[in-house]
Amino acid sequence: MINKVKFAIFVLALATGCLAQEGLTIDNKHKERVSTPEAQKIYISACSGVREEFDLQRPILQWVKLVLGADKNELSIQGREIRLTKWDRYAFAQGVAWLAFEDLMPSQQRLTIAKRAIIRVDSTVEVEHLAK
Repeated sequence: MINKVKFAIFVLALATGCLAQEGLTIDNKHKERVSTPEAQKIYISACSGVREEFDLQRPILQWVKLVLGADKNELSIQGREIRLTKWDRYAFAQGVAWLAFEDLMPSQQRLTIAKRAIIRVDSTVEVEHLAK
């Protein structure tokens, strides 16, 4: 019985590791010093942090590409890339969190909320205007 439990834990740990590897790819143009396992831990931790913050049950952030040796630090939401001039674990975690936030709400839903906000503003009238 204990062997079955150990086997199940092993399979679960292996599956989690495989998911992380599929979720994060690293393009290290200038052979920047970076620990792939550390980057994967940061990736998983940042995704988990966003999920916990919003009490989500579903997974977020299918994949992210980390590009090291970029011309400048930047985030490409459409390309799902975090471009860093050099390895910076805090900048990477921030980029992962930002992309995770983007996954929470599709662009169509953001557009609908924005339109609703404008409709609300246009639907209200100042008290001074009612007296006229």
